[in-house]
Amino acid sequence: MSGTDPQLDTVDHGILHLLQKDARNNTTREIGEAVGVSAGTVRNRIEKLEDAGVIRGYVPDINYEKAGYQLEILFTCTAVDPSEALAEDILDKHGVVTVRKLLAGEENYHVTVVGTDTDDVSEIANSIRDCGLEIVRSEVLDEEYIQPFNHFGKEVSQNED
Repeated sequence: MSGTDPQLDTVDHGILHLLQKDARNNTTREIGEAVGVSAGTVRNRIEKLEDAGVIRGYVPDINYEKAGYQLEILFTCTAVDPSEALAEDILDKHGVVTVRKLLAGEENYHVTVVGTDTDDVSEIANSIRDCGLEIVRSEVLDEEYIQPFNHFGKEVSQNED
């Protein structure tokens, strides 16, 4: 597994599946038992997956409402000049959680923001516009449901419920 295009095997897929399910509470020993290898092998594989850029990071799943941010908004936007620098500028703005740059279409950015109230969200929207985005529409998010990508080893991890 070297370079930018690592060849992943079933053990790697199983490790990725279990990390996506719960990276914080799955120990390397538990992952190893589930995919049929030692804890040391799991540690080595994870390090290689990180070095190859397959695993980009570990992010907590935050309940923003419980953290004091009652509003979670998805802005669908258009950028005349989409670039990596633009995405980074948007991410630097207060309240911005994610920026998704789309490959095609006029509405080429999805920006998720959190705010305490409508005034806060309005200020965030203005800061996004100041970056050069036109906000086409905004939608209040209720719930987001996430699961591990099913092609990454659910069948390999033997201890799945």
